[in-house]
Amino acid sequence: MTESAAFTARNISKEYATPSEPLTVLEGIDLELASGESLAITGPSGCGKSTLLHILGALDNPTAGEVRLGTTDPFALSETELAQFRGERLGFIFQEHYLLPQLSVLENVLAPTLVAAGGTRAYAARAHELIAKVGLGERLEHRPSELSGGERQRTAIARALIRSPELLLCDEPTGNLDPRSADGVGDLFLELHSELQGILIVVTHSLRFAARFDRRVELTNGRLAVVEDAGNAGVGEAN
Repeated sequence: MTESAAFTARNISKEYATPSEPLTVLEGIDLELASGESLAITGPSGCGKSTLLHILGALDNPTAGEVRLGTTDPFALSETELAQFRGERLGFIFQEHYLLPQLSVLENVLAPTLVAAGGTRAYAARAHELIAKVGLGERLEHRPSELSGGERQRTAIARALIRSPELLLCDEPTGNLDPRSADGVGDLFLELHSELQGILIVVTHSLRFAARFDRRVELTNGRLAVVEDAGNAGVGEAN
């Protein structure tokens, strides 16, 4: 790990048992990113992009390899410690917004803070700030059913950022949006990332969206290959 690396994945592999022989989905994946960097992962459907993202976010275990955020190995934590690690240091955005239908925009954004020290009250000002930044300041009390698809995803972005995660992981965040809404959400996404200076990893089918990131890699046949790299050798083709 280099001194500047805030997040690393080493030799990540994932296999699934089958009646005949193990199915290898990921093999020898290496990643290294510093704070402030953004990475887009592209590749054909079914190649394992979401599986990789879930492992990087400690939502799934690798068959082999290790992941570290700073000095923390999430797979060495207890279940209680792992839940705390995800809540405090990671943020997730998925293709589906997964908003709670009975809650308002403000309540959905504050939902991850229910288990935080100080509770939701400590995050109220930040929630209002984020909601204003995503352009929903006039919709604080609206329910998800009263929002457009783009507005729901903007709410999900604010929710993911409410606790200022060190690592933000996104699985097709613009995949369900029309081109105009996707461009707007993409603009917002990268603007907020630039302000927060965390680490951003996005899985996407959109080459147009991926081209806007600092670095882009393609996942094929279980391995990563660099497509675009802004002068950083932290991601390379697995040997």
